[in-house]
Amino acid sequence: MSDSTHRDLTHLDAEGRARMVDISAKADSTRIAVAAGELVTTPEVIALVRADDMPKADVLPTARIAGISAAKKTSELIPLCHQVPLSSVHITFGFTDTSITIEARAKTRGATGVEMEALTAVAVAGLTLHDMVKALDPAAQLNNVHLVSKEGGKRGQWTRASGDQPEPLPAPRSAAVIVASTRAAEGTREDATGPQIAAWLTERGFDVDAPRVCADADIAAALADVLALQPAVIVTTGGTGVSPTDLTPEATRVVLDRELPGVADAIRARGAEVTPHAALSRGLAGVSNRTLIVNLPGSPSGVRDGLGVLEPILDHLLAQISGGGNHDD
Repeated sequence: MSDSTHRDLTHLDAEGRARMVDISAKADSTRIAVAAGELVTTPEVIALVRADDMPKADVLPTARIAGISAAKKTSELIPLCHQVPLSSVHITFGFTDTSITIEARAKTRGATGVEMEALTAVAVAGLTLHDMVKALDPAAQLNNVHLVSKEGGKRGQWTRASGDQPEPLPAPRSAAVIVASTRAAEGTREDATGPQIAAWLTERGFDVDAPRVCADADIAAALADVLALQPAVIVTTGGTGVSPTDLTPEATRVVLDRELPGVADAIRARGAEVTPHAALSRGLAGVSNRTLIVNLPGSPSGVRDGLGVLEPILDHLLAQISGGGNHDD
């Protein structure tokens, strides 16, 4: 093996010996990795799992817990992995006619990534599924365990394009926050929602300028100005109600190429768990060219609920807008 190959393989030293990479000089950042795979089995098994009618029962919850536990033990299973303080691990399952699809999303804040944790979660969740269906289908196969996307650190974000090669994406990702509030624009009310959204986006690796505060009547012009900068995400707050001055949905609808009604409905539903007034929000979500736009209410609690909806879907949604991430959900 050549010296250049040794340099490319970071777990080998100059003599080709295995080593743990020294990450002490790396900066901490929020790091997220998404991995996927599938257990190929018979349509009969698929039907039983979907109906929660397997002899061992609780198939998917058991596999989910196994995957999460495995992610937490990755450094014990793979000898050169660092111990990573995981912030969260989410595992979801889907179905085709002949397979159970598995997706794991691992997140941390630190000096090294969580790709191996996400991959380990998928592998062990899949093996657990295999264990639970083997009595009915000993020929079941765990296939195509692979990394879907990752973000954070010096290299920013990449997502898997068509085929087997990853495609780099620009980093850091850019985002913008627009506050529609006449009183805040006039200086008679202090806005708390704009900084709240900007901090949330920054924490997730976005490059965010200070929130732009405009009067309700100026929201259309503010949206046009920010869209000209082509950020990956624009989050607005305020102006989503039914008063005569609430114009954010109207201004947003004009610039959208495609709406995402499911996202807007989910934000209203999350808010309705706290207050019935959430049903009055007319906020929209959608895509303008390659920019995601999401309208959030003008209250800190409404913003918190909206960001909670975006948290598990934002990365996958942006990957799809960029042309990647089109795996089975």
